[in-house]
Amino acid sequence: MVVTGRLALVAAVAALFVTLVLPSWPGVVLATLLLAALIGVDLSLLGSPAALEFSRAPITTVRTGRSIDIELGVLNTGGRTLRGTLWDDWPPSAHARHRTHALALPPNTRLRLHTELTPSYRGDREAGPVTLRLLGPLGLAGRQVRREVPARLRALPPFRSEKILASKVRQLQHLEGRNTTTIRGQGTEFDSFREYVAGDDVRTIDWRATARAQDVLVRTWRPERNRHVVMLLDTGRVSAARIGDGTRLDAGIEAALLLGGLAAAGGDSVDLLAFDRSVRTEVRGVGGKRLQLKLMHALAGVVPALVDTDYQGLLRTTLQRARRRSLVVWFTHLDAATMQEGLLPVLPVLTERHRVLVVSVTDPEVAAAAIRRSGLDDLYTAAAAENVLAEHAVARETLRRMGVRVITEAPDRLPEALADEYLELKQTGAL
Repeated sequence: MVVTGRLALVAAVAALFVTLVLPSWPGVVLATLLLAALIGVDLSLLGSPAALEFSRAPITTVRTGRSIDIELGVLNTGGRTLRGTLWDDWPPSAHARHRTHALALPPNTRLRLHTELTPSYRGDREAGPVTLRLLGPLGLAGRQVRREVPARLRALPPFRSEKILASKVRQLQHLEGRNTTTIRGQGTEFDSFREYVAGDDVRTIDWRATARAQDVLVRTWRPERNRHVVMLLDTGRVSAARIGDGTRLDAGIEAALLLGGLAAAGGDSVDLLAFDRSVRTEVRGVGGKRLQLKLMHALAGVVPALVDTDYQGLLRTTLQRARRRSLVVWFTHLDAATMQEGLLPVLPVLTERHRVLVVSVTDPEVAAAAIRRSGLDDLYTAAAAENVLAEHAVARETLRRMGVRVITEAPDRLPEALADEYLELKQTGAL
């Protein structure tokens, strides 16, 4: 049972009556009995909380940073009007607004209540219990109960790079010859013949076709389609580092979403594997327009694990899933420890079977600190920053000598740089 401020006001009036009119023990007993009778009447006319039935969608999805209304259905199956207050509880990270609702629900009536949620970070949020406080018609007393109404809010990655996806797809279509003529080059799929013109590479001349024709003919090519792209996300402790407004893993997810959408538009099959000591999530065998949403759902709840990544295990898992030659895009870090203990022991095996592209996000604050020289303290900071940059430069050069392409960019530039690298690989037939 709960009491309200109105009951306290009535009790104060009764106390004043006893003090001024009937200052005796019989007066106290009379006032107490009157208050008890009013409370009893209020509770008897209250109605049963069990008469309320709740319903809502079991799962709702929204992009991180955007708002969405969660609907809670309330049905009064009893024979009395139910009045009171309802609180719809959600975790603080959901940033719930308008979650307190007033109830005045006649019998056999359904009410739809809306709570606005704006999650600030990707992942799943489970709804808390619905707290219901019902009051009697006098508003003096009531009952408070909690009811579990299971629901989940899934905050998908924000995917801010989606705005440039359309332009990258148009570039890809241009390369494939949908808007212009085909290109010529080495390593791409054969398309057709055309007459030789000055400046053409003599290696593209097809002598058999030339022998059957009156002119010298060269082969034209088109970018390869139906290739296989495998994206590896390192979710170990190196991915937990804060860079800008998010973590290194957040930047990798943003770039992976753009690459996945672009590769799917190019007709390539795309697999994704998030791994540290075990598989955290994976996407396999999905293509076309469904791939983007599948990737977002799979990556919504992936968080960095504060453990060292098992690179040998990651290698074995990758080779099991990528049987044919593929483009392996590995999102990781290029510090000295990761290079020596993680990448260098496994890359020779991986590059023997696949084309490998290593993607690493850089910290803009480190680059800024390397050029800041305004004071003595800045000199020490700049020296440390220069040491980090030199370490990364050595790592990039080491990987390039192994035949591994490397992309290192700040978080806001990384997705577009990765998309441009993929388009270059398509154009040159390096896939």
